[in-house]
Amino acid sequence: MSEDPARSRRPLARAVVSAALLLALAGCAAGEPEATEPPVITRAAPAAMGVASSIVFAPLRGTLADAAALAHPALAVKVDNHVEARPHIALNRADIVFEELVEGGITRYAAVWHSDVPDELGPVRSIRPMDPDIIAPFGGLVAYSGGQEQFVAMMQDTPVVNLVFDYDDTGLFWRADDRPGPHDVILAAGEAVRRHADLPAPAVQFAYGTQDPLAHVPGATPTSRIDAVFSDARYPSWEWDAASSTWLRSQEGAPDVEASGDRVRATNVVTMRVDIDWSLGEVPRTVLVGEGEVWVSAAGRTAHGRWAKPARESPIALTADDGAPLRLAPGTTWVELVPLDGSVTFTP
Repeated sequence: MSEDPARSRRPLARAVVSAALLLALAGCAAGEPEATEPPVITRAAPAAMGVASSIVFAPLRGTLADAAALAHPALAVKVDNHVEARPHIALNRADIVFEELVEGGITRYAAVWHSDVPDELGPVRSIRPMDPDIIAPFGGLVAYSGGQEQFVAMMQDTPVVNLVFDYDDTGLFWRADDRPGPHDVILAAGEAVRRHADLPAPAVQFAYGTQDPLAHVPGATPTSRIDAVFSDARYPSWEWDAASSTWLRSQEGAPDVEASGDRVRATNVVTMRVDIDWSLGEVPRTVLVGEGEVWVSAAGRTAHGRWAKPARESPIALTADDGAPLRLAPGTTWVELVPLDGSVTFTP
């Protein structure tokens, strides 16, 4: 029996992709200058398909993906973290999640989906004054339930397209019957992105390296657990799980489990110490334009450094104590914005 020509070419195509990926990662490890866009790897497709496909690094994960699957904007969503808002819907499918302090000492999330946009997610809550600084660098879309007029105006002052539950009459949002209000607003995330597919994909936010990016960072130490304290009411923790190569999340001492039944997890945990501006009264504003202390935790290790963000539209830059970029492992990332009057502890 003669060999299928298309099948005979497939191992070569895989070899081309693997070689290109190794070269790209080697360049990252060697500390070459940052690329403004992720590299593109073109692979041969089976002859029966009649087309070639492009494999790229997902800008918000650093993982390989088909370029066509990433040709859409990022979707940032304000996600409720009140105890009555749990379990969350599709939180594990977000690329990057920021945890921020809000009034009453509790926290809320600004989560960003791009690589894997679910049909629905939530529960969605209102905007806060630090969210424009968090979300503006991603461009694309932001969805939230409303908020004080001054905070909504701040968010609308960015180039990001605002999708607001209070003003929506197109069916993108609804209230779930099985959840208590106001922790019941759900977003049709996939449909929101499809309606705005003409918007560009997000820019790269963090630098990525190998699966163990901190192995050769001076001062990086083994870490089995991370404990962060935002307030007396909110103290999340993360435990390293070598079997899944992820950090597993808990909240207030209990495992954090999303609506799918899966434990909330992340490939990287970035812990930033931030100042809090109380000039807006009872609503705290995390100060993100500036710089401060940071720890990056990946592959069971933690490295110390500095974070810097010179302007609202600028991504957050992470630098090790020796001045080299702090790189993340390819995968999902949680950013803990821990107030200076809170605390963070890393257990070996």
